[in-house]
Amino acid sequence: MLGNLFRTLTAEPSRGAKLFAAATAEAREPHWYVEGAVPDTIDGRFAVLATILAVVIVRLEQLREEGNAASVALTERFIEVMESEHRQMGLGDPKLGRTVRKLVGSLSRRVALWRSATAGERDWSEAARESLYKDDPGPDALQHSSAALQRLWTAIAGAGVGALVDGRVQ
Repeated sequence: MLGNLFRTLTAEPSRGAKLFAAATAEAREPHWYVEGAVPDTIDGRFAVLATILAVVIVRLEQLREEGNAASVALTERFIEVMESEHRQMGLGDPKLGRTVRKLVGSLSRRVALWRSATAGERDWSEAARESLYKDDPGPDALQHSSAALQRLWTAIAGAGVGALVDGRVQ
């Protein structure tokens, strides 16, 4: 009965799952934490995942209406996973909503940041620094992460919605 009252925004909730899984697999690549020197912590891993998702969302936005639908599905999947992960970490209902809203806000800020970087309005390395690091990562680490994000952008820049929804981000 409650399912009829609280339907999700997308007709296919699994639609964002493949793309989210691909972004998660990319965020788990060791180079982010070794050569890129992103701290291998919950916060560091979230920063990498949210950065990758933001870059993908910016690409989806460029694909107009169909891309926007895929972006909504991806964002919904992000919310579902964040809620589930935080429940597993023991976060209770009173704090859960606030925490998830904070994480969605963090993703939203990264999307705005990468919109400007991909449009050439902001320096790519500075966007990488702001999106991935709390502290100064050092020039080699920053260059590695910036180059990795540029490779990701190049890989998805020519991809259509179908390829992205199927999780082909590399």
